[in-house]
Amino acid sequence: MRRLTAVTPVAAPEWESGDAYVRWVDGVTYICPWQTRLRSWLGLSRLRATAPQLRLAAFPAAAVDAAITGFASCRGQDGALRIHIQAWTWSVPPAWFTPFAPDERWLVLGGPAVPSRALGYVAPMPRARDRVQAVLDGCRGADGGGGPAPSGRSAPGPGTLAELAQIASWLAEFDPQSLVELDYGGLVQLLSDDELRADQSVAEMAAAMSALAAGELELATAMYRRVTGRWRPLAALERAS
Repeated sequence: MRRLTAVTPVAAPEWESGDAYVRWVDGVTYICPWQTRLRSWLGLSRLRATAPQLRLAAFPAAAVDAAITGFASCRGQDGALRIHIQAWTWSVPPAWFTPFAPDERWLVLGGPAVPSRALGYVAPMPRARDRVQAVLDGCRGADGGGGPAPSGRSAPGPGTLAELAQIASWLAEFDPQSLVELDYGGLVQLLSDDELRADQSVAEMAAAMSALAAGELELATAMYRRVTGRWRPLAALERAS
């Protein structure tokens, strides 16, 4: 926040963060590096691709050039940079629900003793990988590339399957004894307690992809529309003025 609110905004920190998220489960310590510098670079790259005018308004050209030069230099030293945290603003991409099961959800609504609110999922890495791969195998085996559904509606399409393939590739980079977590982050502040309790995006996405693999486009479309319909109003806030 200090970087972004400075008189001359800094697009990416000069040095990589040494901080990390730490979780203790059953006597095992799990560490997830923040990678603030790398994630700032990747966020800037996404901003350049999706909203160039916003990028020009947010950062001076010199700051952007310095960040791009730094990123290129770092990639030249290590062409296989591994990102530990995938981030998205204003919504959760539907494909991100696939590595998880409904019973892996944790929900904190806060209160007098616990003021914070949170919603997320945590899965052992082998289970997460197996779920994603099972969906990919099932859809490919059924020639399930998505596409037009009855009444002109769209079932999960090639874009969703491409995202799943990227997720499978990303998960394969980590130790099989790792955990993978989906955290709603600040999005919980845009949803009521009732909306958080009723959120069944993981179960609905699993049903959509299973139906797609089975060739049941009506069911796949209905479940996929429930997921995307839930997140569309939040995603629209990205372009609200």
